[in-house]
Amino acid sequence: MRIIRDTHFIDPDNRGGVAAIGNFDGVHLGHQAVIDIARAEATRRGVPLGIMTFEPHPRNFFAPATPAFRLMNAEAKANRLDKLGVERLFEVPFNKALAELDARAFAQTVICDQLGLDHVVVGQDFCFGKGRSGNAETLKAFGAEMGFGVTIAQMVALDAGEVSSTNIRAALADGRPRVAAEMLGHWHRIVGEVIRGDQRGRDLGYPTANMSIDGRHPPKFGVYAVKADVLNGPHAGSYTGAASIGVRPMFGENVPNCETFIFDFKGDLYGAEISVALVDFLRPELKFDSLEALITQMDADCAKAREILADV
Repeated sequence: MRIIRDTHFIDPDNRGGVAAIGNFDGVHLGHQAVIDIARAEATRRGVPLGIMTFEPHPRNFFAPATPAFRLMNAEAKANRLDKLGVERLFEVPFNKALAELDARAFAQTVICDQLGLDHVVVGQDFCFGKGRSGNAETLKAFGAEMGFGVTIAQMVALDAGEVSSTNIRAALADGRPRVAAEMLGHWHRIVGEVIRGDQRGRDLGYPTANMSIDGRHPPKFGVYAVKADVLNGPHAGSYTGAASIGVRPMFGENVPNCETFIFDFKGDLYGAEISVALVDFLRPELKFDSLEALITQMDADCAKAREILADV
């Protein structure tokens, strides 16, 4: 998959084709439905399948001080899109100049002049242009005028409700990772580099791989049964484990992070990229009366996690 970030100077080989447009945060089933429609159109035309998305997320641009809300960072999103067979990822820089474009100017400047797309696919709720002045039907009208096709994908609904990034965030905040996974079509994953922590886990007999969750929507703080993929390095592979997400109240005030104990693992993961999939919420984060009580609970957490993961 080619990732194209400088959309002002696009190589002629990367122009044209079919692209689905959106933020694609989480790459959930609704997003996948949009991508599937774009894939079918690209196959019909014999052209590459593309995605047009925005970095940073527009919400980060307009309200940078709001609490973290993203389900995945740009790298994790790119990895997921690559697995879905996307051939070109246009990461359009969302900046003041782009934010000032009205709906017509966006269609003409970005879709036509810069990317030269032949056909685009958007969700039913798609809005674009300054002040969100354009919608899916507006885009369809512009396409007829400017020479590109537009397909509007309908919203996807499940028994759990309408599939949306907002509803997935709510499920994760409630400690319901399986409900989130049902809407995502895959486990919700925290992806990042293993960083050095305080190494308390090693002293407790539970060495952990520590990751920052800064900039991402925090799931409910607590302990989870997890699947862990080490993405690079000598220990690359798939594992199971238990992860604690939160502020570690036993040890004072701390920045929220994710600490994963990988079952039956020995080795150094510092600097490796890992992907931790939340399978089940085991319990909320607690402050114990003693380290002995904490260790006893960790023993029970890991036993429960092993039991759950044996059937996943």
